[in-house]
Amino acid sequence: MELYFTLDPATDARVVAFLQEHLDDMYRISPPESMHALNVTQLRQPGIRFWTTWLSEDDGDKNLRLVGTCALKDLEPGHAELKSMRVSAGLRGKGIAQQVLDHALAQAQASGVQRISLETGTEAFFAPARQFYARNGFVLCEPFGSYALDPNSCFMTREIALAAQAEPA
Repeated sequence: MELYFTLDPATDARVVAFLQEHLDDMYRISPPESMHALNVTQLRQPGIRFWTTWLSEDDGDKNLRLVGTCALKDLEPGHAELKSMRVSAGLRGKGIAQQVLDHALAQAQASGVQRISLETGTEAFFAPARQFYARNGFVLCEPFGSYALDPNSCFMTREIALAAQAEPA
């Protein structure tokens, strides 16, 4: 299974529909005041980098299927927030989420981010996500950025080692 990651302007109708599914899920599960997922317009704002993840079907890049998204939102120098992390429901449990997260972490590291944080829900629906992030080194933390304490929000963070700088030849 070969995945392709694209820094995306979120204009393709498939991407917009995928993001709307994400928002629909979040509104269905979380109270409106505790729903922090970004819409398409918000994902296009300065300080946010958004990637789509595409799966190559058998005939290469002529038949790519959108299977995931992720975004990094700059909070302050060296600190970013993971946003819009989603994998197609039918493909969960197949390792795609790990590849999407690894991509986001690599992009964060390459841009000098030293800490990456996220907000997810406390409802049972989000338990697999919380477990996934914990397996990847995220630990519980206090609210960050513009977030406030909220019984419907779980805040997590982890450090990222800076990429080693190559020695000049």
